[in-house]
Amino acid sequence: MNLTYTVSEQAFRADCRAWLEANVPATPLASHNTREGFAQHVQWEHKLFDAGWAVVSWPEAYGGRGASLVEWLIFEEEYYRSGAPARVTQNGIFLLAPTLFECGNDEQKERLLRQMARADFLWAQAWSEPNAGSDLASVRATAKKVDGGWKLSGNKTWCSRGVFSDGIYGLFRTDPDSERHRGLTYFMIHVDQPGVTLRAVEDLDGEEAFAEVFLDDVFVPDADVIGEVNQGWKVAMSTTSSERGLSLRSPGRFQATAERLKQLFVESGSPERLRDQVLQSWMDADAYSLYTYQTVTRMQEGGHIGADSSLNKIFWSEMDIATQQTALELLGARAWLMPEAPDAAPGWLHDFLFSLAGPIYAGTNEIQRNIVARRVLELPR
Repeated sequence: MNLTYTVSEQAFRADCRAWLEANVPATPLASHNTREGFAQHVQWEHKLFDAGWAVVSWPEAYGGRGASLVEWLIFEEEYYRSGAPARVTQNGIFLLAPTLFECGNDEQKERLLRQMARADFLWAQAWSEPNAGSDLASVRATAKKVDGGWKLSGNKTWCSRGVFSDGIYGLFRTDPDSERHRGLTYFMIHVDQPGVTLRAVEDLDGEEAFAEVFLDDVFVPDADVIGEVNQGWKVAMSTTSSERGLSLRSPGRFQATAERLKQLFVESGSPERLRDQVLQSWMDADAYSLYTYQTVTRMQEGGHIGADSSLNKIFWSEMDIATQQTALELLGARAWLMPEAPDAAPGWLHDFLFSLAGPIYAGTNEIQRNIVARRVLELPR
């Protein structure tokens, strides 16, 4: 792994830094878990796309710059350093898109990727069910073959920002006699059609962060099946590798948080009792960055993200909680003030509460440890 940047990579960093410094909104947008804030974030996504910064590593034909994965990591570092808005396209561009690139057909790529990148069509992940969360193979939602497509029925839940999205994607059981990982198929579903009901699920802030989705004989054409029928588990593993291993949580996110923590430490008078915790957070963020660059190097040499993505997910989710907890200790009583309070510390309480979900979403860390034990360490059951 080469830890030095080329001249072109340095120029790429300078270009994206200059654009972000000139264009990131001076006043933070409203929360993207509200209708007003989500609409503001969509407009920001349009601006990113029009300037060529929405999906830098994608081919130019789909709205990207054809940038390398190293340049994508550079962009992510600059994006979070600048304090730019959260990406409401993330469930599309970071999860569904990599799945389409690996398992989709040419027609699907031509039809879906560009509109996804510009936020003209927003996607939400619809994997979990009331009785199938981290144990994804327990899904019960069904799909029955009809002329020209399928009729889908079932209940999906915990779809992030699903109430604001145009489509959802997930696994449905197409072989009624199958069990567990077999007989599943990966579907994309438009939600503005008969038989789809969306119910908002509020988070601790009272915002519409999630959706519960009910499907009653919803028609999905054959063209919206990704991969082969009854082979959906293989397709889903492509998505989880991206979710846990590379794209969903880039190092730039945690490096920016570690930098904010360092500044908070200085502003708090540099209390000696918390010095080691602050240093550990900074070192962990740096270690995560180095590990990710190593992963990118492996991918550029023809390798793939495998079961070790579970190790990655455990690390970044637990690192995030530790960093946020250190920030709350530095803030003391101020940490628990609501954002509108005169002496509030913007962002830290919200980010701490969100970090607690990290060991749960994308597959609980208990499940990830089982995967690591069996598939990485090759331990017996």
